[in-house]
Amino acid sequence: MEDFNENTFKKQEEEMRARQNKMGHMPVGKLIFSMSVPMVISMLVQALYNVVDSYFVAKFSNDALNAVSLAYPIQMLMIAVGVGTSVGMNSYISRKLGAGENERADKGASNGIFLLAVSALAFAALGFFITPFFRLFSDKQNLIGLGVDYLSICMWFSLGVFIQLGCERILQSMGKTGLSMVTQLVGAVVNIILDPIMIFTLGMGIKGAAIATVIGQWIGMGVALLLVFGKDHEVKLSFKKFRPCKETIADIYRVGLPSIIMQAITSVMITGMNMILARVLADVGGESATSIVGVYFKVQSMIFMPLFGVTNASMSILAYNFGARNRLRLMKAWKITLITAVCIMAVGTAIFQLFPKEIIGMFDRDGTITSGGVAAFRIISLSFILAAASITNSVTFGALGKGVNSMIMSILRQLVVLLPAALILALAFHNVEAVWWSFFIAEFAALIYGFIMLSRLYKKEIASLPDGAAV
Repeated sequence: MEDFNENTFKKQEEEMRARQNKMGHMPVGKLIFSMSVPMVISMLVQALYNVVDSYFVAKFSNDALNAVSLAYPIQMLMIAVGVGTSVGMNSYISRKLGAGENERADKGASNGIFLLAVSALAFAALGFFITPFFRLFSDKQNLIGLGVDYLSICMWFSLGVFIQLGCERILQSMGKTGLSMVTQLVGAVVNIILDPIMIFTLGMGIKGAAIATVIGQWIGMGVALLLVFGKDHEVKLSFKKFRPCKETIADIYRVGLPSIIMQAITSVMITGMNMILARVLADVGGESATSIVGVYFKVQSMIFMPLFGVTNASMSILAYNFGARNRLRLMKAWKITLITAVCIMAVGTAIFQLFPKEIIGMFDRDGTITSGGVAAFRIISLSFILAAASITNSVTFGALGKGVNSMIMSILRQLVVLLPAALILALAFHNVEAVWWSFFIAEFAALIYGFIMLSRLYKKEIASLPDGAAV
């Protein structure tokens, strides 16, 4: 009888080990590397197609580049809602997997996709009412018309990007970042190929750029759905007899809503910055500076996307080990993420300091923005290393279910500090170059707040966790 019980126990233990997620057992450094590399590659390609999009539009006309730059905040808002909801879903799924509650993880996936579909429908409806947005920045009818042509198409057909983001996060929550990479690569490559064909070969201009974007997003969505539904995963996405669950949705938005607000703030910040430049500094080159802002945010994504790839991979690891109550693995993952983030941004700072003229020149059709762009790139990039630490702390807050702290940090950096600082500098010095220093001031303030709150969180909720195994 003892042998039978012992054998039964051993068999159950082996079955349990076989089901256990690699995020609780693979060496932390190797785990972060293996999960980050596919995400970094896919996000770099994603960033590349944003840059290529602006590059081809700039070759079409300067007004087209300016229109796309002014449209960027609304596109950022769509991404904010999509990514924020997906982050909440990711955190929910990872925590439930870490706690061994697989059925709840399944429910989190289906409710998350439902929320993303509803969000896409809302933006599609808003796509019919965007003309007043462009009138905030310019009275030029040609510029306004180009902006409406581009942005309305992106909004009407936004379902592709929303569902793709959700499926990617479902795969990431299980540590399957390689599959997540495939969905982004396919969509990005399609967009890059179609851009010059639509814009120039078919003569569709700025509308062609928008059509190429949404076709890439919808193809990416199709691949993502095939990968989620077509394989046997830990998380089962199913809509048979589906009904929205209030408790699950509330838990998703507990992390997701602050993340949405946090990322939407970027949209508000860019809009506010464009208004300061275009209206307050109109007589000293402020209108052309809005193109610099648009180019900067597209190009800087080539630096920030690898950072987001690492931190997004770490979020699942941090959330899983917090759910599994393993303090040493949690803290080791945080330290490795922070060091990696700082190294990435140090490289980014060097690139922006050494080659700003070459970078901005690729988007300057008639030589009007290169000089101002060089100054902007060199000044703003001084804040990159500070941003590395802030983003690491922000992702940590989200992973541990403390998304409000991330939201406050983002509000502090981009609204409470950055825009007022930009306005004060614009009024005090009345030149565009002074405005760029507001980025450094804001990042420094966010860094101080982030470390204060992380220290409190560690003492309150992390320090008391069991040590577990730090491997």
